Amino acid sequence: MYRLKKYRKDEDEFILPFIRKFPFATFVLKGENLLATHIPVLIDQSEDDNWRLFSHIANHNEQQQFLKDDIEVLVIFQGTHSYISSSWYEEADISTWDYSAVHVNGKIKLQSDSELRESLSKLVANFEKEQEDPLYYDKIPKKMLEDHLPQITGFWIDPVKVEGIAKLHQSYHSKDVERVVSKLDASEDPLKNQISEDIKDEHNL
Repeated sequence: MYRLKKYRKDEDEFILPFIRKFPFATFVLKGENLLATHIPVLIDQSEDDNWRLFSHIANHNEQQQFLKDDIEVLVIFQGTHSYISSSWYEEADISTWDYSAVHVNGKIKLQSDSELRESLSKLVANFEKEQEDPLYYDKIPKKMLEDHLPQITGFWIDPVKVEGIAKLHQSYHSKDVERVVSKLDASEDPLKNQISEDIKDEHNL
């Protein structure tokens, strides 16, 4: 991933919360050509703070036939982003785009049947826990699960390269940063409001 040094965010303190906040990822692997799909990807973290990712795809997904142990994949987690108009600055400048993202290159390890069941349970729990009346994995009708499980392939992703970026107007004049934040806050676009908060955090505003 192209990124200037001032925008790099490679520490776990940035990477792990970011993945947890933006788990719906782009999953890329090399088949006969480059293939991508969009799936939720979660973190499996051990007590010694080592971590890996896990997810699953449908067997009728074109990627499945190329999903083998030890192949390398790329998982892209996209955060908030927004166009930044140069008209917002005190003086004429070049417009830009602020954004944040995490890229994880990793090696695949296919899950056993029991590992798939356990990871599905964790996946469902992660997203159901905030529901008013959550439907957890063990409450799903057994026959429905047994019919569904043979149709998907679960896998672990052991990271081999992890890169984070947060391009949030670092090194800009404080007055221009404040003007950018003001414009983003005034927008009715939730994405612009969200990245405004990221810029404020980066600049301690």
